[in-house]
Amino acid sequence: MNFQPTELTQQVAQSAKDFAQQFIKPYVMEWDETQEFPLQVFKELGKLGMMGVLVPEAYGGTGLSYFEYNAII
Repeated sequence: MNFQPTELTQQVAQSAKDFAQQFIKPYVMEWDETQEFPLQVFKELGKLGMMGVLVPEAYGGTGLSYFEYNAII
């Protein structure tokens, strides 16, 4: 079995990293202090297809593999 990341896995990982840098990292301390994590962040992740990675496309997910799932989390 080949465990080298595919181009798709690398793209997904970079997208997740970019999202976190822009929309999560600047607010981490504030959210930690207020003990909240805004629903809007989950909605934005959903728009990018990162909330349904393992869900088949037929059911509204992206139908990706555990490799991409692991890259996101």
